[in-house]
Amino acid sequence: MIERYTLPQMQSVWDLGHKYEIWLQVELLACEALERSGKIPRGVAARIRRHARIDPERIAAIEKVVKHDVVAFLESLAEPIGVDARYLHVGLTSSDIVDSSLAVQMAEAADIILGDIDALLEVLKRRAHEHRETIMVGRSHGVHGEPVSFGFKLAIWYEEVRRHRDRLRAVRQDIAVGKLSGAMGTFAHLGPEVEEFVCARLGLKPDPISSQIVQRDRHAAYLSALALLAASIEKFATEVRHLQRTEVLEAEEYFSPGQKGSSAMPHKRNPIAAENLCGLARIVRANSMAALEDVALWHERDISHSSVERVILPDSTILVDFMLVRLTEILKTLLVYPARMKQNLELTGGLIYSQRLLVALVEQGAQRTAAYEAVQRNAMEAWKGGAEFQELVAKDPLISRYLNASQIEACFDPKYYLRHLSQIYARVFADASGASGGKGRPAGEGGRRGGRAGRSGVKGRRKGG
Repeated sequence: MIERYTLPQMQSVWDLGHKYEIWLQVELLACEALERSGKIPRGVAARIRRHARIDPERIAAIEKVVKHDVVAFLESLAEPIGVDARYLHVGLTSSDIVDSSLAVQMAEAADIILGDIDALLEVLKRRAHEHRETIMVGRSHGVHGEPVSFGFKLAIWYEEVRRHRDRLRAVRQDIAVGKLSGAMGTFAHLGPEVEEFVCARLGLKPDPISSQIVQRDRHAAYLSALALLAASIEKFATEVRHLQRTEVLEAEEYFSPGQKGSSAMPHKRNPIAAENLCGLARIVRANSMAALEDVALWHERDISHSSVERVILPDSTILVDFMLVRLTEILKTLLVYPARMKQNLELTGGLIYSQRLLVALVEQGAQRTAAYEAVQRNAMEAWKGGAEFQELVAKDPLISRYLNASQIEACFDPKYYLRHLSQIYARVFADASGASGGKGRPAGEGGRRGGRAGRSGVKGRRKGG
């Protein structure tokens, strides 16, 4: 069994106290910018930093009265800060604080997920090389096709996950924008230089243009990238489930000592972790649709998106974090059965080599239509259980006219299908480096996985802290 996952890093990103810390940081950085321009007295930001106390319980109590979370936050700060509180929120609107802070949180969450992806890629790479030559049957429509290797299957997954890493890196940059442009986005009461100063300290880029809010196509792209990633996780988990079916049993989830598969049937070993991932992927995909619905708001903004984002952003990032860790553990400990793969490969009595036989006939001069009909005729006879496919084709007059016994025998060699694996692996793993760190990480993160953006600024203090 996979150990219970507690999500300490991702949960901390969406912790209410952490959100308030970033809100306070935005307000203080705005004060610093105003100090630099001489619009408020020097030393204000330092005094506020010394006296500010973040008290979620007090904020909640005030919010019950004022019915506005940012107003409640500001009023709670004013109590310990005193007269200097008048310099907070000068020329700003609530969305300046909320959207800039949300961008920091989304970037932090993306960095954690990128770290998860790197861990998954490492496992996929290792196991793809481990099973590079582990021959198994490839299937289309659920029906036996031609030989592949289990490592080849994992290499396909590796390349797919790497594409997700590229998408998430791109969308992380796209979402890491802040705005302090005021109530309608026109900088009516503060100049762009304040926004530039604050965003730089937060590790964000200034939004080139915004209304009262950062436009929600950015958030929809972020959730869509997570939904795509979740869809691939479901794809991989579905394959594990298929391979674990009793009739197939080519691979299965690790079954730990003492684990039980059923309350009624003691023999059961079920792919419960993979099934769990398939179910969770549905939630992440559904959340991406909600994010798309948030793009169209009234005029310069309304508030219909806010309630949605409070659910879908923590839920989707926490779920994807969990799903990646669980999938990595599934694949790391996956039990693979090469003998069973060989047994299933031979299940159809050589029918899977029909195309190789067809190609060989054409290469030796047979007309393709006639060759196809001859191969198919013998294949259908073999399907009925008349004889082994290789025995039938060896006796067929058209086939024996073009192919001798050794040539026919060569058509039934499964290793033939893996002869280009070196080239394929070179394409996939030639540049397998590149961790998730680097460009665009929030200031103060220091490269720590799951680090919080902008921690080099103010530290919001909890009640009594």
